[in-house]
Amino acid sequence: MNLTFRQLRVFLEVARQGSVTRAAEALHLTPPAVSMQIKEVESQVGLQLFDRAGRRLTLSTAGEYFVVHARRLLAALRDAENAMGRFKRLEQGRLTVGMVSTAKYFVPRLLALFRHEHSGIDVRLVVAANREGLLALLETGDIDLAVMGRPPRELATRSEAFAAHPLVFVCPPGHELLRIGHPPLMALARYPFIVREQGSGTRHAMERFFADHHFEPHITMEMGSNETIKQAVMAGMGVSFLSLHTLGLELKSGLLHLLDVEGTPVMRSWHVVHLQSKVLSPAAEAFRYFLLERGETLLVAHDTPLLRPVDPAVAVPAPTKPPTAPRGGTARPTAATGRRRAR
Repeated sequence: MNLTFRQLRVFLEVARQGSVTRAAEALHLTPPAVSMQIKEVESQVGLQLFDRAGRRLTLSTAGEYFVVHARRLLAALRDAENAMGRFKRLEQGRLTVGMVSTAKYFVPRLLALFRHEHSGIDVRLVVAANREGLLALLETGDIDLAVMGRPPRELATRSEAFAAHPLVFVCPPGHELLRIGHPPLMALARYPFIVREQGSGTRHAMERFFADHHFEPHITMEMGSNETIKQAVMAGMGVSFLSLHTLGLELKSGLLHLLDVEGTPVMRSWHVVHLQSKVLSPAAEAFRYFLLERGETLLVAHDTPLLRPVDPAVAVPAPTKPPTAPRGGTARPTAATGRRRAR
């Protein structure tokens, strides 16, 4: 077969998108150019790689096998480029970082600082829908590094912890639990819980914490989005257990409050992960080193102000009584304060 790497990239993009038009948009090519490349690939292979139903393309049995080999060939090319880059000592090129959804609240800030010091590196971020999706991106070589909580046991990877990851209980302003300065976990038993979906790192950490304390929550909602959970808690639909790194704006603005539950924050770690078999490019190696050297300091600076306990008197204001006029007088509002004064 006389195939080019460009043709392999086009083939894989069409396989991913299931459409010539969408693949053309992703590759910044015209649909006719993509169709021509696919025809050339099938001609060289000597087999039909796609089943066509209107404009929708699905991989044939031969196409599913060929996808595996095409990915291996492109991965080998990337490894060769990375190895040669080490000899050149260049900090340039492309860096692709994958992450779980919870990490998207802080990884872009770290990457912005990294790019300020390494302006020649082109950075691409990929947010996986779940942990399984992130592992798939690692396995296929679509990302250089992954930022995640639990290191994978399913793959042969190198995993290094670079920062603490606090997880906390949150509630809406005015919640009655805020009147208890340091409530035990059992005090939460009668309140509805809104939790992340099964398989997420946050859910896994929560279940381990509850199991260690023999606590069974009253789960009323299960959601796959941190943002949706925060909105539900703000609406007064329950309390939740979330990563502190997802809560910065809401805590600072007073839209949510931390519950200073005994035994919290629950401390886990963030890890930077890559395949053991993958030769990291100079760009990926530089970002890995950046996370290990500076990630902890930057995240601690973010976390420390948020973990300060809130005064219950401030979090839950006492009800105010309407003022009364002194005996023997009438009252009227003042223009400046709106209060009533005797006359």
